[in-house]
Amino acid sequence: MTTSTDPGRPRGSLFRRYTLYLALLLSLALLVSGSIGAYFAYQDARALVDELQREKARAAAARIGQFIQSVELQLKGALVSGSAGGPLDLEARHIELLRLLRIAPAISDAASLDATGHERVRVSRLARDAVDSGVDHSSDPAVIAARDGRTGYGGISFRRQSEPHVAIAVSGTRPDDGAVIADINLKFASDVVAGIRIGDSGSAYVVDARGDLIVHPDSGRALRMVNLADLPQVRAALSQAKGSATTQPTVVGSVGSGPTTIAAHATIEPLGWHVIVEQPLSEAFAPMFASVARTAVLLVAGIVLAVAASLALARRMTAPIRMLENGAQRIGDGHLEERVEIRSGDELEALADQFNRMARKLRDSHAELEQKVEDRTHQLEEANRAKVRFLAAASHDLRQPVHALGLFVAQLEDAHDDSARRHLIAQVAASSAAVSDLIEALLDISRLDAGAVAAQPAEFALQPLFDRIEHALSAAARERGLRLRIRPTSLKARTDPMLLERILLNLCANAVRYTVHGGVILAARVRGSLVRIEVWDTGIGISAEQQCHVFEEFYQIGGAPDERGKGLGLGLAIVDRLARLLDLPVSIRSVPGRGSVFAVGVARAHAAQQGEPAVPQLLAPARFEGLSVLLIDDDPIAREAIGGLLTQWGCEVRSSACAAGALRQVADGSRPRLIICDYHLGDHERGTSVVRQVRELAREDIPSVILSADTSKALREATATAGLHLLHKPLNAARLRALLLHVARS
Repeated sequence: MTTSTDPGRPRGSLFRRYTLYLALLLSLALLVSGSIGAYFAYQDARALVDELQREKARAAAARIGQFIQSVELQLKGALVSGSAGGPLDLEARHIELLRLLRIAPAISDAASLDATGHERVRVSRLARDAVDSGVDHSSDPAVIAARDGRTGYGGISFRRQSEPHVAIAVSGTRPDDGAVIADINLKFASDVVAGIRIGDSGSAYVVDARGDLIVHPDSGRALRMVNLADLPQVRAALSQAKGSATTQPTVVGSVGSGPTTIAAHATIEPLGWHVIVEQPLSEAFAPMFASVARTAVLLVAGIVLAVAASLALARRMTAPIRMLENGAQRIGDGHLEERVEIRSGDELEALADQFNRMARKLRDSHAELEQKVEDRTHQLEEANRAKVRFLAAASHDLRQPVHALGLFVAQLEDAHDDSARRHLIAQVAASSAAVSDLIEALLDISRLDAGAVAAQPAEFALQPLFDRIEHALSAAARERGLRLRIRPTSLKARTDPMLLERILLNLCANAVRYTVHGGVILAARVRGSLVRIEVWDTGIGISAEQQCHVFEEFYQIGGAPDERGKGLGLGLAIVDRLARLLDLPVSIRSVPGRGSVFAVGVARAHAAQQGEPAVPQLLAPARFEGLSVLLIDDDPIAREAIGGLLTQWGCEVRSSACAAGALRQVADGSRPRLIICDYHLGDHERGTSVVRQVRELAREDIPSVILSADTSKALREATATAGLHLLHKPLNAARLRALLLHVARS
């Protein structure tokens, strides 16, 4: 049997989660705290144990050293002064050696030597005494070291392969004093080591420079001639003796199958022996283990208390949260009058108050939201209708010249008279210009709506701008028998000069287009902090009902004097968008039958003139004889049209449909002075990439033009970054001619 769960319900209880989280948090804090405490306690305990072990090792070494020093003093007391070989001398030396055996049990035998190292008297506990035996000890290491009152030490030897002995020799300060050499039975040093207490079960022992055990509390172990050089604690002592370490760290090790011990060592100078003190690890760290056990008990108790505290805290926290949950669910179900009552005096009560305020605001905004939805729906419907009207008008205005263009081309094919052909060619050019003007205006509107046009404010004089407008429209005004008057001005303004010129040019062109008699006046006057620029005309005028629509796309006022030149209905739409971009107020006053006044308010500039916008220079007809151009376009018609135009201008044109063909031409030796490339080529090639490849192959930054109908900001930035010129489609022959003239002059 299976059960289904509601996907909208939480998978766990809030009470259980809080209890678990709080318990884990508190327990983790206790565990971390206890672990850190245990770690530092271990470090402190280890440091203390290390220091104690080292101190015990140094004390044991000092006691063994004292034992050896006492034997040395006893040997020095047995030295007898006198002439070598005299009877009294031998007898005195014999008596001193016998006394030495009585007072020094550790000495097995002793001998008195003359200045040449030969034995004169010898006493022993195990053999008969000898007088004037003449045995030569001059090569004995202990005798060699014992010169000029010094003490010499021999190596360790085991008598009868059992008891360890060491030879010690002392000499007098005069050559006639000779020397005394004695064999010391080291089993007597076991009593000294046995008296050193290392805890309850620790011990100390002595090894020589080779690691042989020579002194141990258990004398039987020393008698077995055991070598302990493989033990880690002994290796550490031997390496210390060889100068490979500068400290005496403790070492953890063991002997055979015995318990693990912690050991320290100290060196007995000048014998070169090492005292090792060991203590079982469990005994050395017993206080720390007890402390850890107490800490563990406290941790367990703390965790139990943490769980109990977590239960209490979770219960206290979740009760008001459940109230909030229930209240929120009822509010979510639409009961906006629901209120959550919590009196905890903390943030939860403040949260409940926020819920209540939210419910009131939801109730108040519910009606407003419905109204906004209704208004927005109405706006969307209006926008949709406007879009339909816009597309219908654009389609109509675009079809008209295209329709006429097709008919004129058909007539041109059958025309045989030169005058008729010239007339038809003029009509074809007019239709083509109409299509181009419409597309250019649509592109301008799309760029403005997309925010692709950025204003560049500057301070400038208005008179040069007025002069350019007069220059551009004077011919059209004369054709209509109108007078275009520009009132001179010395005022300066602050805004984008190029965009303001576009606004005024559209207003003046619109005034010339809709004026039959009289004229058009462009003037500027001061109005407070603004310069008010006005365009007056004596045209057909605009009724009050039409004035609210003249800035809409494709809206045209009826009654134009020349229906063929009435325009596209986009000029004032562009003016409206540019004015909003520059934040300039535009106003209109008009009386039907008498004329209109369009006014634009621009910020007045009082500072000195910073620079004037450049006056466009008319391009005189020019030819470009011998200018080598590489044309790259995958459209054969566009390639033929552009190539034919360039050829008529005198250019030497090489064309290609793709990057591979263009690269082959350059590789064959062609070095163009200008590259014209379409942006979108076949096989997903991009014009910017093709130009870069051609430049790299030619090893020259050849001036290049990208042709595209894309008006996006991204393409403009990409071409500018690559150092390329950008011309938008439909291609304007005048702009192309100006670019060629610039390249030819550079």
